[in-house]
Amino acid sequence: MPDDEALRQVLDANFPGLEWPVAVAARLPALLPRRRLADGRSLFVQGHKPTAFYAVMAGEIETRFTGVDGTVSVIEHVGPPRLFGLAAFAAGQPAEYEAVARGASEVLVIGREAYVLLMDEVPGFARALLAEFARRYDGTLRLLQAARHQGAAERFALALAQLARERGRAAGDGWVQVQATQTELARLAHLSRQTANELLAAAEEAGQVRRGRGRWFWRLAWKPDNA
Repeated sequence: MPDDEALRQVLDANFPGLEWPVAVAARLPALLPRRRLADGRSLFVQGHKPTAFYAVMAGEIETRFTGVDGTVSVIEHVGPPRLFGLAAFAAGQPAEYEAVARGASEVLVIGREAYVLLMDEVPGFARALLAEFARRYDGTLRLLQAARHQGAAERFALALAQLARERGRAAGDGWVQVQATQTELARLAHLSRQTANELLAAAEEAGQVRRGRGRWFWRLAWKPDNA
């Protein structure tokens, strides 16, 4: 699809409901270059102060951090059209994690000039960005609370709900498609793969979830406890 159409889809997916002034829409494409990454290539590394934040256009970006003992922990796998790298860029601080391509990938680079234009010239953009920060912070707090105080089923339900909110795409007939692997779901819920598989199978049997390869489908009518 044309670059400007793809750009508009990414912006609309992350900031729904915003009206894009004609002058801004005309300037943005030149300010938002794309960057292609080969499998295993780092976009930025832990401790590096990023000069942009990003939206995944194609492929997948793995975010991960390395502990003082050298242990590598994967945070999440980010797929299209999600944003990432927001916090370090907005705060002007070094990134707490590394971003690595998993397979051939492409990202949209949202640098300082584009950021200033969006903040200053698009009504409601700053509020939308703040709301996105708040959603992510709330999701992190819920998972932290679940990891410390709740059982496997509750942690599993929270992880399902968070992934559906962040990555859900309407699939028709009251279902939302979510691009996420079982391994990623287990990691997010702080569960073993076996336990996550058992809970996912139970949800599928109950008609709450449908599974596919590298993705699953969430039934909109289902509202898990504490989600």
